Amino acid sequence: MQAMKKGMVIFMKIDRLMAITMYLLNREIVSASTLAERFEVSKRTIQRDIEVLNQAGIPIVATYGAEGGYEIMDGFKLTKQIAGVDDYLNIITALKGLSTAYENDKISETLEKALTIMQSGEQRIFVDFSVAREGVSVKEYLSMIEKAIFDKSSLRIDYVSAEQLVSTRQVEPLALSYQWYAWYLFAYCTRKQDYRLFKLQRIVKCEPVPGIFTKEHGNIEELMKIKSETDQRKYYHIHLLCKNEIRQQVLEYLNGNIIEEHENGDFIITMNVPYERMWFSLLMGFGDQIQVLEPEELKVLLKQKAEGILSIY
Repeated sequence: MQAMKKGMVIFMKIDRLMAITMYLLNREIVSASTLAERFEVSKRTIQRDIEVLNQAGIPIVATYGAEGGYEIMDGFKLTKQIAGVDDYLNIITALKGLSTAYENDKISETLEKALTIMQSGEQRIFVDFSVAREGVSVKEYLSMIEKAIFDKSSLRIDYVSAEQLVSTRQVEPLALSYQWYAWYLFAYCTRKQDYRLFKLQRIVKCEPVPGIFTKEHGNIEELMKIKSETDQRKYYHIHLLCKNEIRQQVLEYLNGNIIEEHENGDFIITMNVPYERMWFSLLMGFGDQIQVLEPEELKVLLKQKAEGILSIY
């Protein structure tokens, strides 16, 4: 038993050493605190792990100061095959899922390479994002925006807000993101001098403009995270009373949390959603099978919509 425990500890350490190497290869300078938090060990353990990796021939250097940490020397590459069948299955699943979202020759080429390397194993998880193909214009914009991102060139877009107001913006495109069931462009708006998320379905015109980016934007992932944390869009915190006979549909399409169950099977759910027309359409589609309990503002809007429908029939 003692030998088995010792073997497990050694295996876990080797696994952690490999994971630390991968983590550093994909980043520049990483602090000891960040590594300790990421791998749930002490900073002293991280220091010992770095020493072991150096002894194994992986050139990790340490820098000191407020911006200090560990990094792998430029030019170092892992030459041995470290990915197993499960790793390539995960890669293939992700690539196939991405390829259903939009057409990209580079994704297809990478998928072919991964399929060639993996000689055994059977894919058991299939991800289909074909719903992300939102129409001809979105497909064209994806290609145009992707090129502008890599060229670091600006775009001019005509954008329709949720209130149906059209504005012309010159933006520096930084990333494409698929979230909330739609494609979004994350970009720096030169007019607002701030970062913005633009829903591709609301872009009615998109064209490249001469010139390169006006500034260095730094780490895009961090910028997107900051923007997400400071999201100022209008949100509704909704309470709905739902009939038992539509339970499955409600849970499937509204994705709310059940907070109260009634004896007859009816239930109350709560959900926090952005101000989007899609949610109004879903609520209207359920008709008298659901009742909005709060907020009052949403009750008024739904009533106005219902009265508007009645007025044309």
